[in-house]
Amino acid sequence: MNLNCLSSSLFLFLLLSVFSSFISDSVFIKSETLVNGRNLLQKKKACPVKFEFKNYTIITSRCKGPKYPPKECCATFKDFACPYSRYLNDLSNDCATIMFSYINLYGKYPPGLFANQCQEGKGGLKCPGQI
Repeated sequence: MNLNCLSSSLFLFLLLSVFSSFISDSVFIKSETLVNGRNLLQKKKACPVKFEFKNYTIITSRCKGPKYPPKECCATFKDFACPYSRYLNDLSNDCATIMFSYINLYGKYPPGLFANQCQEGKGGLKCPGQI
């Protein structure tokens, strides 16, 4: 009976392996075009800033939970992000998405923390040297 159970498990494993590789392959196929060939979304350019190599301790050392004080969090966010504002404001690249993913990875901040706390008007945050 053990041999029968083992062979059934092996068969199930092989079947799932074949099936899952088929699903995996289809998941990675880019589905950015409709049947008629039109793009659903414009492809974003790669970010020229290498955010994966930046030092995030400027933010994580001063913006701490559980209260996440707005004054400290916003000031430190500006200290980090303002030098890259030209790239972060360019919606044709993926810089903002990448930067926020690393900030959240290292700081484990609640979703939308900086967007909800750090507002200085319609134009967004004012960086030194900007009009």
